[in-house]
Amino acid sequence: MVTTINNQPSTVFPHEKLEAWRLAKALAVRVYLLTASFPKDERFGLVDQMRRAGVSVMSNLAEGCGRTSPRDQAHFSQIAFGSLLELDAQHQLALDLEFLNTDDYQGIRLSVLELIKKISALRASQLKRAAQ
Repeated sequence: MVTTINNQPSTVFPHEKLEAWRLAKALAVRVYLLTASFPKDERFGLVDQMRRAGVSVMSNLAEGCGRTSPRDQAHFSQIAFGSLLELDAQHQLALDLEFLNTDDYQGIRLSVLELIKKISALRASQLKRAAQ
């Protein structure tokens, strides 16, 4: 399968076919955009933690796709899930500190909830294949 990235032909890698990965990538981009307006003194604090957690979700889903064992794939899906919950906790803190407004927080929360479902279903499928 060939797709385009920046109007250039590109091969589609296995992780790019996962809806969970595509949603995680969109969430990571959103985290970067939202944290750009956080106070400058949070650049190496909460901003860095939130960005790392957002990138970790998509990165671990991608890494799992590179594994041949369904059990290994499920392991990386579990790590992605943990990073997603970490990101949600950080967004709650950002809301409490008034770095985020309620609308932005609610939008992120909906994305997190959708990803929780997708990653949970992906992991369940991987564990089912591992048991066969």
